[in-house]
Amino acid sequence: MKRKIIFVSLLLGFVLSTNAQKKIETTELPKAAQDFLQKYFNHTSVNIAKKDAEHGEKGYEVKLKDGTEVEFWKDGAYREVDGGKKPIPTAFIPKSVKDYVAKNYPDEKITHIDYGHKNLDVDLTNNIDLEFTKEGKILKGKKTKF
Repeated sequence: MKRKIIFVSLLLGFVLSTNAQKKIETTELPKAAQDFLQKYFNHTSVNIAKKDAEHGEKGYEVKLKDGTEVEFWKDGAYREVDGGKKPIPTAFIPKSVKDYVAKNYPDEKITHIDYGHKNLDVDLTNNIDLEFTKEGKILKGKKTKF
């Protein structure tokens, strides 16, 4: 009986995770997402695109061939861009955020930007994690541990 419960639990978890992310074609992304990728990431191509229902919100997740990951809201507006350890393009990042980074961390580059529900999170190449309001005002910065 215990084995059946474990098996059913594992099967249910697999089914739920499969439904949470569905692989799609790039052409199935909202037009705004397609335009964003073409404008800021035309130096690489899409490796995989998925429709994502993470945290109960429908959106899209795109993994690029250069390793960058981009998440979009369901309307196609970008939500997160993660370059891992490498810098990301910054043309779409609010000017006040770029100006703050340039003034206070002139030798560093932005590797990650994430529009959460409340604030804007920005990571730099030196592992500094900065937090801004959605309007681009600095809230705090801290060194992350790696």
